[in-house]
Amino acid sequence: MARETVKLVSAEGFEFIVDYKAACVSNTIKNMLSSQGSFTETELGEVKFPEISTPILEIVCQYFYYKLRYQHATSKTIPDFKVPPESALELLRAANYLDT
Repeated sequence: MARETVKLVSAEGFEFIVDYKAACVSNTIKNMLSSQGSFTETELGEVKFPEISTPILEIVCQYFYYKLRYQHATSKTIPDFKVPPESALELLRAANYLDT
């Protein structure tokens, strides 16, 4: 049976339930969830991020849905994805790790 949702867990233990397709915007998460063998991520559909804080993971999840929504749109119809300036550096690190 295909997985419909994935649980992403922040450093503080906050859980975000997101659509599988949205989570797979991240190549890192996609690879974790589709690995061969009995890895916890694959078995439970849960990925823990001890290095990513709750506020940053929340923005990342919002971005996953933004990317899904606009990935095939023309550039004229795509609104900016707003990032709070104080979160930019930490978000950049998370995006780099998540390969998004």
